[in-house]
Amino acid sequence: MSLNNTSTKSIILSGWIENDLARTKTNAKRSFSWKSVDLLKPLRMRLNSIEIDRPKLAHRICRLIPAQCPFARKIQLFGRTIANIPPLCKINPLYEDLMALRFRALCYLADECGEDISAYC
Repeated sequence: MSLNNTSTKSIILSGWIENDLARTKTNAKRSFSWKSVDLLKPLRMRLNSIEIDRPKLAHRICRLIPAQCPFARKIQLFGRTIANIPPLCKINPLYEDLMALRFRALCYLADECGEDISAYC
């Protein structure tokens, strides 16, 4: 009868240990998880807070931020393409914010000032 009680206690003990280990692993994952830290958030907020209220500013933004990636190149030798460098602008973490700023400047010029923006496209 004592053998039966001992084996029952060990099963309960092993079940308790497995549950405890599972909780410990879960808590360890929670305590060591990396929190996403956006180091560029202040710069993003600064870009998004730029108020475009002057045509001169809008023209300057449209000239400084290109419509297409200037880094995309085809390297040719004797008329044959030997290498193709893809556009690397999408790797830039501020790409979306810069394009949004350029778009706001273009919209300001077209809607508020009534100017032709085809030179910037």
